[in-house]
Amino acid sequence: MPPNHYQTLGLNRRATLTQIRDAFRVLAAEHHPDRNPDSEEALRRMQELNAAYETLSDPFRRRLYDRDLDAAAQQSKTRGGKIERNISQDAHIPIEAFLRGTSLTVRVNDPANAGGVETYEVQIPPGTEPGMRFRLPRDGAFAGGVVNLRVKALAGYRFKLRGPDVKCDLRISADRATKGGTEMIMGPSGKMLRVPIPARVGRGEILRLAGEGMPKKRGGRGDLLVRISYRPAVRVSRARS
Repeated sequence: MPPNHYQTLGLNRRATLTQIRDAFRVLAAEHHPDRNPDSEEALRRMQELNAAYETLSDPFRRRLYDRDLDAAAQQSKTRGGKIERNISQDAHIPIEAFLRGTSLTVRVNDPANAGGVETYEVQIPPGTEPGMRFRLPRDGAFAGGVVNLRVKALAGYRFKLRGPDVKCDLRISADRATKGGTEMIMGPSGKMLRVPIPARVGRGEILRLAGEGMPKKRGGRGDLLVRISYRPAVRVSRARS
């Protein structure tokens, strides 16, 4: 079931290209991450707005999208006077939230729902693996149907995924790289981890911390892959006498 890009921009299907552009500019300015620092909701809204604008501002993509909406609306089933309808939707959360757990507000835009946007509160328990699905029972006109919600990882500036493994960077001094030792780094779970640095470690070398990555579907966790880089040497200039 495609998301309702028209509702995302607060428009109807007769909206002109100018109206689409104007609505996007206003909403993008309101929800831009620069105006809402550290807000997961603002980041999610910007993703929805960007997807809506990219689809509706292109005439060819808009025609295909409208066709998909019409086809999806025809798939509703009526049983005993009630409409039963299932919807699939993705939600993106930060990598850290899979390990620590989080609460999530999910908004569902169903073009067949004349009542507008449906809102669901979802608790993501600690240790949830990326890609896990949650079944959210629907109520109201679509009682009996469910929202199949899949939670996916949102790559951040510190951590990125490679399967169940998490990648990050660690900058060390040239002296540490030569002599080796121990460095501390905050892992995706929020706790500080010791990173053993071997002597003469190379730039770009990967150090693996076993069991500090993402939860796996069959239990256990992946690894934390720490890529080494060097801090630039500090140059001290002497003043001329």
